[in-house]
Amino acid sequence: MIQYIKTSRLNIAYHSYGAIDAPTIILLHGWPDDALTWNAIVPALVNENYRCITPFLRGCGLTQFLDTQTLRSGQLAALGQDLIEFIEAAKIGSVHLVGHDWGARIAYNIAALRPDLVHTLTTLSVGYGTNNPDQTLSFEQVQQYWYQWFFATERGRATLAADRRSFTRQLWQLWCPTWRFSETEFETTAQSFDNPDWIDITIDSYRSRWGNSPNDPDYDTIHQQLMSAPKIYVPTTVLHGGADGATLPETSANKEHFFEKDYQRFVIPGVGHFIQREAAQTVIEAILTRVQSIVQHGVS
Repeated sequence: MIQYIKTSRLNIAYHSYGAIDAPTIILLHGWPDDALTWNAIVPALVNENYRCITPFLRGCGLTQFLDTQTLRSGQLAALGQDLIEFIEAAKIGSVHLVGHDWGARIAYNIAALRPDLVHTLTTLSVGYGTNNPDQTLSFEQVQQYWYQWFFATERGRATLAADRRSFTRQLWQLWCPTWRFSETEFETTAQSFDNPDWIDITIDSYRSRWGNSPNDPDYDTIHQQLMSAPKIYVPTTVLHGGADGATLPETSANKEHFFEKDYQRFVIPGVGHFIQREAAQTVIEAILTRVQSIVQHGVS
């Protein structure tokens, strides 16, 4: 059953699984994806007596803006603040964060800005310290980001708006060369892309990430903090697919210096971008190992 929590700008739709008084794991989806991406992960976590919450990000699924006049910003500072407010409004104290793709970027940023809200961090397919438009990319990674450069053009926006399902289906195929997803799995997720704000959020997110659109001034302070890639004082595990066709494993390598607590990174051979869908058991084990390493020291 869909539930909702209101923040300053959004009515955020989410699913909640497990006992409400159990330690909470919030799982954040990426793009182009939605909260259903965790369907193969959640039951095992609930079985281990955790509560799991899977929100739909701004512009996705049934999450809606409260005001039609609110700027449809997709910048990472805005996405991060959405989830900070969500956690605070839920009144659940500190949580364990799990994030994939955009969700990983959000999770890193929450951990960096508000470590008081985060017990542990498990991220998939994205490394930290990759928010700055001036970051150095290999030529191989530049090639993989073709869609982001395309979205910087009006033709890119028009192409996505004209046939968002074909465009995103093609990305799933390119990013996961060994995964044969079913049409049912894709179509069930793609329904969330029909949100009226999905195109605006998508285009602005990629344009703002590379400095091709103005930032929302309401998030200037947060944005400036994130541009410096502040160190993270939260125990962290990173998983990256060895066959990831979107963000190459090189982009999450050599990030240890950003982390002041226990940090581990694993590259999973033969797995593409959607690790939680392609190698669910590996993800489950990584989350539980990270979370339970903290529980054993008296934190839940």
